[in-house]
Amino acid sequence: MAGVRRVFVVAGEASGDKLGQAVMRGLKRLQPDIEFAGVGGPLMASEGLVSIFPMTELSVMGLAEVLPKYRALLRRKAETVAAALAFEPDVLLTIDSPDFCKRVAKEVRAQNGAIRTVHYVAPSVWAWRPHRAAQLAAFTDKVLTLLPFEPELMQAAGMEAECVGHPVVAEPEASGQQISAFRARHGLGDAPLLLLLPGSRMGEVKRLSARFGAAAEDVLAKHAGMRAVVVVADGVRAFMAESRDLFPPQTVFVTPQDATEKRAAFAAADVALAASGTVSLELAAARTPMVIGYDMAWLSRVIMARMLLIDTVTLVNLVSETRAVPERIGKACTAEALSQAVLAVLAAPQAQAEAMRLTMERLGRGGEDPGMRAAKALLR
Repeated sequence: MAGVRRVFVVAGEASGDKLGQAVMRGLKRLQPDIEFAGVGGPLMASEGLVSIFPMTELSVMGLAEVLPKYRALLRRKAETVAAALAFEPDVLLTIDSPDFCKRVAKEVRAQNGAIRTVHYVAPSVWAWRPHRAAQLAAFTDKVLTLLPFEPELMQAAGMEAECVGHPVVAEPEASGQQISAFRARHGLGDAPLLLLLPGSRMGEVKRLSARFGAAAEDVLAKHAGMRAVVVVADGVRAFMAESRDLFPPQTVFVTPQDATEKRAAFAAADVALAASGTVSLELAAARTPMVIGYDMAWLSRVIMARMLLIDTVTLVNLVSETRAVPERIGKACTAEALSQAVLAVLAAPQAQAEAMRLTMERLGRGGEDPGMRAAKALLR
């Protein structure tokens, strides 16, 4: 452990920022004099990282979405590589965002082979593009995985690998008092709540908001007294402020001031309609039944449909090895289909309970903090 004093860390989106915060916190506890540099968001900044440019510039997904920003991304990649080499870290830690991170790690390795490279979050080779494991092995020493079935796949490609679990399992659950305070603060009384989570990336929020809003209108029309609550991610505040008419009248828009308010919003909900991603694990941690909806640009949709190796993209379904959470993806992501799925969940809200419990157990709930496990694994 004494050999690691400087870590250059790169995260490219909100979920990676959360993982980065947890591992940075763990590293600081183990080695208070450790130094960080790199790219991250507000959560990593709270642990002392000064990002070399805004992380939001990397938060794009899908071929059609990336192409218009390709040259800007290349410039940011070159800046990141130069900063990493100048920092002379003992370890380069890349977090998720595989397309950007692998290019950074590959160039850093080519120019300074003495820098150990660790990637946090295994590429989803079980879902699509299985050759990525071998590609990653060419310039990566170790992979820290979130899911229990991933280390074997990474080791088979020639890398060290360790499952460290997911930080969501270590977060405190919202208390009854916090939930009551959330309801009172937003004038919700004891109304049943439909939580709408259209995403954190601008592209997906623009694509999903109208559909989520229309689906919510239908659900609320069939459930008298139910209220809609939209949780607004930091990076899309301006868009959501201008797009409130896409959602039912009296919808409450919440931009959580801290993690406690976000957890209270999740726990207060009777059902959630959410974009695909890590948010399904946050909802499972709160025991909130959900429907997952997602779509992307037409070209990205066509390409992904041909390459997918799995029949579900929802992490709760994958980890629990069930298909308990309904999802409406691509062409199936219509307002009508989403509302029908939400109504079905409201009719049988306990149907997902066991899948959510099993997911949390398999991701490490009740064990050592995943951020600390990741820190120890990195230092090893």
